[in-house]
Amino acid sequence: MKFIGILLLLVPLPAFLPADPVVFTDVTASAGITFVNSASAEKKYIVESMGGGAAFFDFDRDGQLDIYLTNSYTVDAALAKKPRPKAALYRNLGNGKFEEVAAKAGVDDPGWAMGVSVADFDNDGYDDLYVTCFGPNRLYRNRGNGTFEDVTEKAGVGDPRFSSGAAWADYDRDGDLDLFVANYVDFKLDDLPQFGKGQLCQYRGIPVQCGPRGLPGAGDSLYRNNGDGTFTDVSKAAGVDDPSGYYGLGPIWTDFDDDGWPDLLVANDATPNYAYRNNHDGTFTEMGLVLGWAVDESGTEQGSMGVSVGDYDRDGLLDLVVTNFSDQYNTLYRKTKDGGYIDVSRASKTADVSMPYVGWGTKFFDYDNDGWLDLLVVNGHVYPQIEGAYPGGMYRQRKLFYRNLRDGTFREIAAEAGAPLMNPRASRGAAFGDYDEDGDIDIIVNDLDGPAMLLRNDGGNKAGNWIRLKLVGAVSNRNAVGARVTLKAGGLVQVDEVRAGDSYLSHSDWRLHFGLGTAKSVDEIEIRWPTGKVQKLTKVALNRVMTITEEK
Repeated sequence: MKFIGILLLLVPLPAFLPADPVVFTDVTASAGITFVNSASAEKKYIVESMGGGAAFFDFDRDGQLDIYLTNSYTVDAALAKKPRPKAALYRNLGNGKFEEVAAKAGVDDPGWAMGVSVADFDNDGYDDLYVTCFGPNRLYRNRGNGTFEDVTEKAGVGDPRFSSGAAWADYDRDGDLDLFVANYVDFKLDDLPQFGKGQLCQYRGIPVQCGPRGLPGAGDSLYRNNGDGTFTDVSKAAGVDDPSGYYGLGPIWTDFDDDGWPDLLVANDATPNYAYRNNHDGTFTEMGLVLGWAVDESGTEQGSMGVSVGDYDRDGLLDLVVTNFSDQYNTLYRKTKDGGYIDVSRASKTADVSMPYVGWGTKFFDYDNDGWLDLLVVNGHVYPQIEGAYPGGMYRQRKLFYRNLRDGTFREIAAEAGAPLMNPRASRGAAFGDYDEDGDIDIIVNDLDGPAMLLRNDGGNKAGNWIRLKLVGAVSNRNAVGARVTLKAGGLVQVDEVRAGDSYLSHSDWRLHFGLGTAKSVDEIEIRWPTGKVQKLTKVALNRVMTITEEK
């Protein structure tokens, strides 16, 4: 028996497992991030439970990712007209430290903020900020000198409703970015739901806040960029204004039919999800049920919040994941060759472990650079009243982290990937990017009722090779939003798109990061720019950030 035991110890690890562990380290305090998201302790109203957007973006163009975090507010404070807690803008100092500059930059008080999206809407080379709020929203134009100008009124994008997620795309392919805003419920401070009264305000027999069911939906907005600093509201004409009044939370643009035109997905809470196909004429056709993305495999609508797009099975087709409410699993939709989606949540082994959790921010990303997309979901309930009220009742919840096993399935490994992932939080938005520029993807999470969490990836850059592509549009929009990249290396084909707005209420780094495992070089990079023009590069060196400018 001893001999057998020695033989077992000599058996090498499977090739796809890293020799050294890759873990996430909480470096929030050491990085100088002191932001706290202040919200009502009781969460008596739905508007107090939903906020917490995060963004990774380089606002000062020094080559390093900065951080923007939205703050919350309370109904009681709003009614009493008390000052709002401040949003935060952290400038990356390049030595693992950040400096808070929101007030100096003029973006510290956007309103009762929910989420954030980033885009260079005027194509001047500097990224601008759009902050969604419990009305009205704010558009901040980056002046290029470290400060921002509030141009909301001039631009005409100050949606006054209860807005949630926002995402940008050049849907009409005219060279500038247009803006979609998802709105949640029609909530009024002068007509408040009565906390703890009536059937709609009970959860497992516990009095809780009311909604979204029982509250009217708020409708959605699409703003077409006029190219002169102003926008036109084309929501109704385009067919994306949501006349059914669904509860919109998580929009994301992706070319789901691969025809070179951006389509739009909207994750709706407690109502079917939307899939708007771009008709190339300024209008869209809603196809959520037809494509199989509107509901789960049993035909049931879910409490959808966050959404991410990625080719997790490396078949060249972009799949979807959407996070949902507790007692519902997070749904993984595999893209099929006929253009539809199939719910493979249980087959992929991601469903069951997610059932007790309320999922929010999420993203497909390659944490260990092995060439295969892994998946993070940040969690937290909406009802503080459930804590300990029944077996398994948790308001603060740990994160879920799934490692891609390369066979269509995942293994949940949060406990192995760093103690911070097991720390119970009331998490909401999450953004992804390599803030320390060391070759692996880090995460910033905005949590209600406490401090933010900056998670540094330790070891991902040693586990495998990588390349990061920064695409710059010359004819297309400058951010190259909508560009699709096909990369071939080490016998693996990877596909991704440049997107503006993802996860939940958040914005991740523009640059496309590809893990390459043991590949020695990139054989080919093919870029289909938003204009439809194709550009190719061959024999590209690894382990670097490569800027590629669109050919005119």
